[in-house]
Amino acid sequence: MDFSSALPTFIITLREGVEAALVVGIVLAYLKKAKQSHLNSWVYAGIAGGLVVSALVGILFGWIIQALGSSNQKYAPIFEPLLEGVFSVAAIAMLSWMLVWMTQQARLLKSQVEGAIGATLKGDNTAGWGVFGLIFFAVLREGFETVLFIAAKFQQGLVPAMGATAGILSAIAIGFLLFKWGVKINLRAFFLVMGIFLLLIVAGLVVSALGHFDVAVNTLATMDRQSEQLCVYYERFTKFPSCILGPMVWNTSKVLPDNQFPGVILHTLFGYEDKLYVVQAVGYVLFLVTIGGVYLKSVLGWKLLPGKGSKVETSVGK
Repeated sequence: MDFSSALPTFIITLREGVEAALVVGIVLAYLKKAKQSHLNSWVYAGIAGGLVVSALVGILFGWIIQALGSSNQKYAPIFEPLLEGVFSVAAIAMLSWMLVWMTQQARLLKSQVEGAIGATLKGDNTAGWGVFGLIFFAVLREGFETVLFIAAKFQQGLVPAMGATAGILSAIAIGFLLFKWGVKINLRAFFLVMGIFLLLIVAGLVVSALGHFDVAVNTLATMDRQSEQLCVYYERFTKFPSCILGPMVWNTSKVLPDNQFPGVILHTLFGYEDKLYVVQAVGYVLFLVTIGGVYLKSVLGWKLLPGKGSKVETSVGK
């Protein structure tokens, strides 16, 4: 069994899950401090609801992909790479926004969550639903981003689900370490490392997305003569032609093929391609320079909760 497809889903669900765990931990700590621990059940219900709806969204995406792929057998070879490209663009946008936004808002997270809970508790009759809604949407947001990434990679089956489950369980464990047992973890270092991993994963998704669009256009041009002009570039004197990606930058298929170990790990995790073209290389570099630059600029001096250094001040639960 190939476990390589579990790695990116594990990393993404771990990072996303820790963000959700921070929100949950802050809410539980605030409720304890405000002597409103009887609302804890609403917190747990919000977690369960967010996870269930995220799973349902994943099932819905899978059904849509299968339905579109089988709706027109003639153009079925075009639909799959085209859908992968579209989902990849959506995942790139969502994950990039999450990465930059979360980093920029991290230092305000505790005050924002506590402010929202404080306002919720003032409406006594609807406090439970307010707590539920806050947790539900926090978990759903993180779950949706993970589901979107899995849909973009067309990763279905047991192995990606195992990676996602392991990421969720690890995030829950980190949440317990932080807020239940008072263990100090350097969250700045954790999110910096996870953020760099996520940057490389999404940058690889840029390469994959461009490759999917190239396959879709090339397939359409081959099937329909009227669409031949869509191929703005075509290497006529090579065994590995490109339709819209320009000339080949490298070909390492004999040295490090992307369908064999260890190339398959690099391909699944970071989008490594043993045949890379100019447009893909430019897209990869542009993404790292723009989104990566904004992220690294934002992460400098980042501090999640007040306290010494960048470690969690576990006294928030006291």
